[in-house]
Amino acid sequence: MLLQVDNVSVAYGAVEALKGVSLSVFGAEIVAVLGANGAGKTTLLKAISGLVPVKSGAILYEGRKLHELPLHLIARMGVVHIPEGRRVFATLTVEENLNLGGYGCPKEEVQKAKEWVFQLFPILRERRRQLAGTLSGGEQQMLAIGRGLMRSPKLMLLDEPSLGLASLLVDQVFATIVQINKDGVPILIVEQNARKALSIADQAHILEVGRVVLSGPARDLAADPRVREAYLGGATHERRRRAKESRATG
Repeated sequence: MLLQVDNVSVAYGAVEALKGVSLSVFGAEIVAVLGANGAGKTTLLKAISGLVPVKSGAILYEGRKLHELPLHLIARMGVVHIPEGRRVFATLTVEENLNLGGYGCPKEEVQKAKEWVFQLFPILRERRRQLAGTLSGGEQQMLAIGRGLMRSPKLMLLDEPSLGLASLLVDQVFATIVQINKDGVPILIVEQNARKALSIADQAHILEVGRVVLSGPARDLAADPRVREAYLGGATHERRRRAKESRATG
């Protein structure tokens, strides 16, 4: 087992954001965590990467207790967190952003990782001397992921990679996430775009108000009526579509 989140609770003051959450990542798989805004998805990733303290429970990575380690040691162990909102360095070039991602690594490893990023995102090679702040939203998301790849991650934590992107760019980003996983990187992804996340994931978990309410193979959750109704449109979407068609035909 690569990652085990065992009965973890996290609180912001008196507000409990996670309430006894448990999940696992085995080997080179994609695990999706789905849920509405405020469900605790981002807090879960922050707890794993050390950005917020764990109130109770344990987070084990390759058998080591992550929740007892400082943030910089967690990063050195290969746990790479790609935060929501891209957060690239707008006044630096694309290549400078990538170089910062590989800061402290041997020069040969940095160059090798950079070539990997450019193969995954050819547009970044073309834009390598362009300021990151002048990139489109989709290109900035590619850069944020690429910057994380510069450390050759052993586990990638992805927070809402499709946020604010047009559908075509969403498809491109998710296709690249699949390729990164095929290249051997396990991925834990949190997403509101449940349909896309379930289409690429091996396992999935549904968070509601800080608790895991459903877990299982992504294919099974995609077919679950409760998930379809709440997160994939389901019968409600179909009723709305039919009502709209009925009004249109008069």
